[in-house]
Amino acid sequence: MKSKSNPAARGRPRAFDPEAALDRAMHVFWAKGYEGASLSDLTRAMRINRPSLYAAFGNKEQLFRKVLDRYMDGPVAYFGKALAAPKARDVVEEIFLGTARMGDDPRIPAGCLMVQGALAVGDAAGSVRKDAAARRAASEAALRRRLQRAKREGDLPKNADPAELASYVMTVVRGMAVQSAGGATRNQLRRIAQIALRAWPTS
Repeated sequence: MKSKSNPAARGRPRAFDPEAALDRAMHVFWAKGYEGASLSDLTRAMRINRPSLYAAFGNKEQLFRKVLDRYMDGPVAYFGKALAAPKARDVVEEIFLGTARMGDDPRIPAGCLMVQGALAVGDAAGSVRKDAAARRAASEAALRRRLQRAKREGDLPKNADPAELASYVMTVVRGMAVQSAGGATRNQLRRIAQIALRAWPTS
């Protein structure tokens, strides 16, 4: 005789969409920063209670790390796509233009989550700051490797330093993010990108 399955034993299905909840949490962290975002802010925006938050995402720090993962795969996914451009200058132009587009996107807060969200945090949240810094460093390293390849292929002058160029590009990108957070328009950000590209070395 077959035993009947007990629906209660299988657990109750989640009454919310985890991806949508992560997007809402991302907006809170982006707008208020890691320390400025309270659990009440997060649960209210995510439309869940604290037990559901802990069960699905862990504590606040774990939630923030998941938000950063989503941020890298979503709003700043243009960065990884830009690395596939055929020429080094095209790579950099796509990164700059992607930053300008993101800075004027009404669907998301202005600026950069990894700068605004985790830069100004206290010692208690030091691991969050280190994680964000490591992600920023990883992006710069990926760009540096792409520019090293460009130099090997003759797409950059022999005297060009890929590490310095990668650092320059990321400095401009972060500056554009700060300008965006301060209210700069897409046209203003694109103008910054155009000026920055004038300094790009030609082979």
